[in-house]
Formats: sequence, structure tokens, C-alpha cells
Amino acid sequence: MSKISLRRCACIATVAVMAAFGSASFAAANSQKVLDSIHFLIPGGAGGGWDGTARGTGEALTASGLVGSASYENMSGGGGGKAIGYLIENAESNHGTLMVNSTTIVIRSLTGVFPHNFRDLTLVSGTIGDYAALVVNKDSPINSMAELVAAYDANPSKTAIGGGSVPGGMDHLVAAMVMEAAGKNSLDVKYIPYDAGGKAMAALLSGEIAALSTGFSEAVDLAKAGEVKIIGVTAEKRVDVAPNVMTMKEQGIDTTFVNWRGFFAPPGLPKDKLVQYQDALAKMYDTPEWETVRARNGWVNIHNSGNDFLTFLEAQEKVIGDLMKKLGFL
Repeated sequence: MSKISLRRCACIATVAVMAAFGSASFAAANSQKVLDSIHFLIPGGAGGGWDGTARGTGEALTASGLVGSASYENMSGGGGGKAIGYLIENAESNHGTLMVNSTTIVIRSLTGVFPHNFRDLTLVSGTIGDYAALVVNKDSPINSMAELVAAYDANPSKTAIGGGSVPGGMDHLVAAMVMEAAGKNSLDVKYIPYDAGGKAMAALLSGEIAALSTGFSEAVDLAKAGEVKIIGVTAEKRVDVAPNVMTMKEQGIDTTFVNWRGFFAPPGLPKDKLVQYQDALAKMYDTPEWETVRARNGWVNIHNSGNDFLTFLEAQEKVIGDLMKKLGFL
């Protein structure tokens, strides 16, 4: 055999080996995929915690190859009740849809903001926890919780706290908890509600409110953009993503809080589809793509799937209900 023929054989063999490895690599990547697509239903406007959670989860699922593609739909209204009602009323045509929600679904069901509760949906999985935070405008003279409390003492009516949820909702509850722990009557705190985080942020920047009660992940993004100062976080200890932010406890305010977020499907979802959703979300935690999203947002991994999710929600319903009664919301 000539040298040219030997080189040709070697070249063909090399290409064959590379093709084999390429096919194996493709097969491995393809075997990672659990679902072709997911449509995320977001019960509030852009810029809020639900929006960030759905889009961050979709980013991790698609970038890791667990899901082929993700789409998103914001459906504001009724404190989140519009999206829940839509999902229930159009259950059969929404088997490809996951709705994001949070502790809010427990609170608003308790207060009767909407007639449904988590038991009316298919429980898929709780996925993360997000601490709460109080922030002020970057130009505000307030730099700590002590200064916010002092401003409140000097002029309660002009020291309003806003949030992207209805009265008695998550942001209101957190503001009340913090001020109550600071020695103030939570019922006297002036709370102004806005539809999702974007509008609440605009009110803070315009001076309509003195402080904003929001999720810590949103607060970190706003602080990085140079728009706000975070004056307190409801974590047990400082969070790595923003190590300079003091906890409420460090400032003499003995309160902590973490808001879970997770996903629900329409009632009557076929069992095999539910298993696919739960499988994709469970595998997501082991991917570097998820860790990138999680760390960027300062989220805490809280994974409760299926029956564990139901047990978790029922326990929180009891705790939140008792707390709301104590604070006068129920």
C-alpha cells in the first residue's frame, strides 16, 4: 500500500472516530432533555419576583439542555387571582404550562382576595427561597433601619412603605413584621400597594414612598444598578451575594423571613406529564447553569416536590394564618 493510501486510511479512521465521539456527545446531550418545551405563566407584571423566578428557571432549564425551549406570559390582575382562575378554567389546554407562585398564594387565599387556593391546582414543586429586604432611594438620607424608624417616629404619614403586592400581601406582611419587631404598631404603618415590582420601584424613585419592601433578589439587582440602597435583609446571617448588607437581627430587629417560590400546573394534569416536570426541576439543581442563576439572584435552594410540597404548604398556611391574626390582617 502506498504512503498516500496509508494517509488516506488514517484520515478516514480519524474522521470516523471523531464522528463516533460526536454522535456519542450528541446522544448524551439529547438524553439530558426531559421536555421539549415549557410555557411559564407569570401572575404579575415584569420586574417582580415571580417574573424573575420564572425567567431564571427557564434560563437554567434550557441552557442545561433539560428543556428544549421556554416561553413566558405575564398575566397581571386580582393580586395573582386572574392567572390562577385562567389556569383552572382552561386546564385541558394548558398541560404544557407551569405557573410560578409563592407564599402569596397562601396569604391571598386566607384573606379571600381570590376564591381558589393551592389545593385547586396540581402541585409540581417548590424550588427556591428568597429573603425579603427593605430598600430606599439611592439619594435618600436614610442609610439604616434605625434611621428609617427614626424618620417614621418623626412623621409616620410621610414615611410610607410601598410594595408590589396588595394590602395584606407578601410585601405588606414583611413590612409589618419588621416594623412590629422594631417596636412599632404594625397597624399604624402606612403601606402603599403597587402592581408588581416595576411600578413600586418607580414610586420609590419619585419619592412617593420612603422605603420599598421587596424580595432580596430584586433588591440586589436594583442595588447593583445603582438605583437603591438596601438597608436590611430578613436572613439569619449575611448573604454571600451582598455581604455588606446588614440583617435585621444585626440592627436589633429580631425577625427573619424567607419567601418560597415554586411551580403549579392546571388541575387534572396527566401523571406522566407531572413526573416529567418534577424530573426536569429535580435534575436542574445539579447543573452549573442553575448554580449561575441561583447565585446571581441570591436564592436559597428549597426543593419540595409532590406530597412534600403539599405538607410544606399546609404547614406554612397554619404559621402564616396565625401570624396574620396576630398582626390584625385576619
